[in-house]
Amino acid sequence: MAKDLLTKQTIIEDRFTIATFNLFNYIAPPDAFYDFENIYSLQEWQKKQAWIKRYLSAVQPDIIGFQEVFSASSLEELVHTEGYEYFAVVDEPSLVDDYIYQDPIVAIASRFPIVDVQAIKPSTTHLIAAGISTDFIFSRQPLRATITIPHIGNCDCYVVHFKSKRATEVNFTSEPPLQVDVVAHHNALFGEWRSSMQRSSEALLLKAAITERRAQTDHPVVVMGDFNDDLYSPLLNNLLLTIPTENKTNDVSCPSLRDSYFQLTDSYHLYTATDNAPADTSRAATHYYFNKGSVLDYILLSDEFDAQCLTSLYEVANYHTEDRHLINPIFDKDSHSTDHAVVSIELKLRN
Repeated sequence: MAKDLLTKQTIIEDRFTIATFNLFNYIAPPDAFYDFENIYSLQEWQKKQAWIKRYLSAVQPDIIGFQEVFSASSLEELVHTEGYEYFAVVDEPSLVDDYIYQDPIVAIASRFPIVDVQAIKPSTTHLIAAGISTDFIFSRQPLRATITIPHIGNCDCYVVHFKSKRATEVNFTSEPPLQVDVVAHHNALFGEWRSSMQRSSEALLLKAAITERRAQTDHPVVVMGDFNDDLYSPLLNNLLLTIPTENKTNDVSCPSLRDSYFQLTDSYHLYTATDNAPADTSRAATHYYFNKGSVLDYILLSDEFDAQCLTSLYEVANYHTEDRHLINPIFDKDSHSTDHAVVSIELKLRN
């Protein structure tokens, strides 16, 4: 019996799971999101809570990045009952009026110790270098949690929720005044442009912050969240950018001279590059707009999790998109779930 328990514990320590979970307006009644009519009834709230618990029980992620959190204390209580001892946020939603809130936040829960938590603030130096106004702020404050993971030690886990594609409100004016239909066109045109530039700037500034932090600490990196766009679009591909270093080496004592040292890679592609993925693997959408699906939710990893890297410790053993509630919903169970799929990856210690 003791040998069986030891073997089971070893298996658990040699694998762990990370998930990114957009909760879709997670707010406990009697508070409301955005408008006074948006209040869950007790039954609706219980259904939403139950759906989250079922997911956590079924998938058993060890680290979870959450988005669209209004009621952080309720979420902390829920995940604690599911075995997550560690929980953190770095911001709070905005109170609009009385009990109405906007600007939901991100959060992180972990079964492993969270030893440090910080908000990611844009550096003035980075803003000036990018030609971005120095009063720039993230649309949702990203967080960085340093988590102590078996075999790997401290790992920096970032949770993000980039600006949506919804057009930023613009009140276009000109002299002399333009026709009403031209003004409406310009409001939409410039509003969408501003949203795109905000999202792209967030990705750029995040990558710069991650790069500097990695150079300072040598911590492995995980980035998870709702990117609100295709990762491979011109607006976000700064996250994947790597600059070849001069005098590159595979010498473990000089990690920052590896070409891949500052590289972040889509965990899905790390998975399909291994023997763990079936030959017919195809990527599922994580969000649907009417009947058009797109991938908006991602988990990115540094080269410590890349099986192709000589210095890696873990590899991606599984990649899962929980989307049944989107493509084949059951009303009694899924009516108050989420409008995103939940993405999870299993990481396995390399032999």
